[in-house]
Amino acid sequence: MSAPNSNYDPVEVSALDPANVDAALADALAAVAGATDLDDLKTVRIAHQGDKSPLALANREIGALPPTAKAEAGKRVGQARGKLGQAFAARQSVLEAERDERILVDERVDVSVPALRRRPGARHPIELTAQRLVDAFVGMGWEVAEGPELESEWLNFDALNLGPDHPARQMQDTFFLDPVDSGLVLRTQTSPVQIRTMLEQEPPIYIVAPGKVYRTDDLDATHTPVFHQIECLAIDKGLTMAHLRGALDAFVRIMFGPDTRTRVRANYFPFTEPSMETDFLCFVCHGAETWGTAEQCRTCGGSGWIELGGSGMVNRKVLRTCGIDPDVYSGFAFGLGIERALMLRHGVQGMHEMVEGDIRFSQQFGMGA
Repeated sequence: MSAPNSNYDPVEVSALDPANVDAALADALAAVAGATDLDDLKTVRIAHQGDKSPLALANREIGALPPTAKAEAGKRVGQARGKLGQAFAARQSVLEAERDERILVDERVDVSVPALRRRPGARHPIELTAQRLVDAFVGMGWEVAEGPELESEWLNFDALNLGPDHPARQMQDTFFLDPVDSGLVLRTQTSPVQIRTMLEQEPPIYIVAPGKVYRTDDLDATHTPVFHQIECLAIDKGLTMAHLRGALDAFVRIMFGPDTRTRVRANYFPFTEPSMETDFLCFVCHGAETWGTAEQCRTCGGSGWIELGGSGMVNRKVLRTCGIDPDVYSGFAFGLGIERALMLRHGVQGMHEMVEGDIRFSQQFGMGA
């Protein structure tokens, strides 16, 4: 601020010169009129109404005038600032109205257009079924074990008492890696996980081994070259067939209802002795309870029973191969296909639905099966 003047001299206080005040007002009014949107108007406001604007500087110089000149200068500057304020208000009203009108057009919603809804996520039902099977055994205190899908021929066959001449070792059933004599295969079952566990872990052993397996089958309604299995192994002192039956009964009741019953039929597997096939009572027609209509049931095919899978006491040769004394420890093992469990539990008609990747199939199951 300049020092007080004894005489009013516009040359010495140029900011208060009437011509300069009028010019500053004209520039400000032109800038206000030229603002195209509210952001531009904000910039103009800072330049022409801010603390460093020409009219603001002129207003501060009024205090340096002698008393006789203050009234005239204050009136002139005040009128200029008032006109500028009115111009800002008027232009702001116009720009706000234009903005609101533009928003109504740009953000218009056509309520007649079908809504694009985001579909909820879904897990694949094979994964859900595998998790449910695993949870059944984890709830009984068993542990989950995993192993590689590329497996040695010895672990996949020899250690399981499947000799060199066994039909399962032929190339029409097994994917061998080149060269054929490399000794490497894509595992045909999850049983090698059991062998690995017995080789690495001291009994007692209670494991459940879910996983992907490979066989040279053609894709049809009931077969696929890549499918999933879950196998269970228990090794401990004093285990008998009664413990195996108890574990199977507990499992089917968890999966198919508390009233589900089982039956067993003698069978043969190289890695178990004695061996058996287990069936459980059809959960749709309830077998013998509705015998009169069982032949009409599509789930069990009229027999009243559904095949669960193979099982038995672990062969003494297998235990000995894994370094476990069969005179001290005994064990049982059983397994089933996860795709088959899915087909039984939810009435899925064929393998094609599971492997073709149609998202609509998975969405039927959501996040829990």
